[in-house]
Amino acid sequence: MVEVERTLTLHHPLPEVVAYLADFSHAQEWDPGTVSCSPVRAGAPIAEGAEWVNVSTFRGRRTELRYRLARLEDQRLTFVGRNRTATSTDDLTFREENGATLLTYRARIEFHGLARLASPFLRGEFERLGDGVVHLMPRAVDSHFGSGGDSAD
Repeated sequence: MVEVERTLTLHHPLPEVVAYLADFSHAQEWDPGTVSCSPVRAGAPIAEGAEWVNVSTFRGRRTELRYRLARLEDQRLTFVGRNRTATSTDDLTFREENGATLLTYRARIEFHGLARLASPFLRGEFERLGDGVVHLMPRAVDSHFGSGGDSAD
């Protein structure tokens, strides 16, 4: 299993940030590995149980995971993605701080079968992806809501 954690400040109100990030199709705007992310049921409301098909590239290979919104709370979102070789959990917790939103982003990837043997060697790659989220997410949120500034801490 590989775990990555990053904390960043987004200069927008907490309810707006949570609503934006609850729609996992936006992952293609803030996740450096995501190529596309589409809802399984177009037009379905964003609610616990909603699902997306996420296509990502990792180490030059394309992979597809089916993500489900497992937790939708005012200050926490949890997405769980699965395919044959891995289970990926993105856990986002939010706190308001002086009108901005402090986000703690935790990603955990658990490999299955023989892929499990590679996990110790992949930590560096996942750390780089975590760093990419820190740079891309504030830009994506600023672009979505307008204005902002240097949002990464």
